[in-house]
Amino acid sequence: MANTYCTATNTGKGFFTHEDRNDFYLSGHAGDVWVVGNNAAGVSWINRVAGTAKTKAEAQAIVDGKTEEAQAAWDALPADQKAPALGFASTTRPTKYTLP
Repeated sequence: MANTYCTATNTGKGFFTHEDRNDFYLSGHAGDVWVVGNNAAGVSWINRVAGTAKTKAEAQAIVDGKTEEAQAAWDALPADQKAPALGFASTTRPTKYTLP
């Protein structure tokens, strides 16, 4: 599956619709990065939301930067705040991942 990458600010209701989700692949990531299925409907959505096209490498760099910021914030927490709370899922350090 070919994807297109962009940045766009989620404006809330109507930013993407159920129809959009049915017409093309769409996933949001840190740094307002969006991975969009590369078809006419996906490209139309990018234009509709005033998205800025990015290469995969540019998009990955933005997501990695935000992940590194989150890792630094997590590393700065006291040990008792890193421990899982009773009844909640464990708190884990954010990890880097590769965009699809």
